[in-house]
Amino acid sequence: MTNKTVLISGAGIAGPALAFWLARQGYAVTVVERSAGLRTGGQAVDFKGATHRTVLERMGILDEIRRHQTGGHDQTIIDAEERPRAVLPGEFTGGDVEIRRGDLTAILCERAAQDCEYVFGDSITSLTETADGVDVTFERGAPRRFDLVFGADGIHSTVRRLAFGPEADYVRHLGHYYALVETGEHDDFRGAGGLSLMYNEPGRMAATGGPKAPAFFVFASPELTYDRYDMEQQKEILTAAFEGGGWRLPELMEAVKRSDDVYLDSLSRVEMDGYHTGRVALLGDAAYGNTLGGFGTGLAIVAAYVIAGELAAANGDHEVAFRRYEEKFRGYAKIARGANAGPFLAPPTKLRIALRNQMFRRRLMLRGMLWMTDKLATDIVLDDYPALTRLPGARSGRP
Repeated sequence: MTNKTVLISGAGIAGPALAFWLARQGYAVTVVERSAGLRTGGQAVDFKGATHRTVLERMGILDEIRRHQTGGHDQTIIDAEERPRAVLPGEFTGGDVEIRRGDLTAILCERAAQDCEYVFGDSITSLTETADGVDVTFERGAPRRFDLVFGADGIHSTVRRLAFGPEADYVRHLGHYYALVETGEHDDFRGAGGLSLMYNEPGRMAATGGPKAPAFFVFASPELTYDRYDMEQQKEILTAAFEGGGWRLPELMEAVKRSDDVYLDSLSRVEMDGYHTGRVALLGDAAYGNTLGGFGTGLAIVAAYVIAGELAAANGDHEVAFRRYEEKFRGYAKIARGANAGPFLAPPTKLRIALRNQMFRRRLMLRGMLWMTDKLATDIVLDDYPALTRLPGARSGRP
């Protein structure tokens, strides 16, 4: 056990998962989150393969996740007259188990809440490392000192910017933007029998997901400058991107204008040579994110386990633990480096749309892609870390 203090920036997935393991080892953990509270709803996220399942089992939350799983829903790809052109199978998008992001975050936070301090509505403004800690200032709270600081605050990480340098040095725009919109009339835009629909025009895509899922949009665009916290500005960008569209895009854009829950961001990839500096380390999307790349949630969960395990194995020596984390994770995180979902979800031409649709009619090719994603998701040697698996409520076992 330890009495060291830890600050984690970000209460999404990676942050609460790391808080869970560190608090159970005796670290005094504080999680700071810019938002006023946990984000509810959101898109579905998924886990793939034995490695992801093993970590969830060792956390003792796999059964609870399954109770909240959405169950990957098939999505019917349609043309402007709403005629079916192909089916995007739920097994392709939903992994082994699929759950809404907000439900997963709530499960993770609930497991760690009793042993951690959560601070909402605040953000880090400076990090100053000293010989025996990191002095941290906040937008609202009083300055504090911590032994270790972790950035689990997404692709636009504040911790990464403060500890490593400007976002532009590490984040690569991939040529597309995406948006999630709670329309309030979501079921009105689904097909006959409640079908989830996906509609494409060159360079843009609109989709109505499974039950209670937000409407989902992707569109090609050069990098834009806008306020990520200004919802009205995001609505203007989104509606302009889909202006003049066919099918029911005009109705969807009217629903966007009325919505009070719109999230717009770029499809981007984080490229870093190292995940730590001194007493500060990054995990999840802050370190190796690839928007809509399909592996972000699993990478976050596994990284939290590995970091906590290496700290335990090194008896709290962060220099040794962080180095081992990087050594073990660099190869695994390569699954986030190459993929770019933008041209796949929003092909640039009618021909590319047709070719993409044809691929989903070829079951053999689809099975090959599913096999490859499962292989990539398990491409890491997952140690037992007895100091973690002996903790109350944790479970052992190999993938």
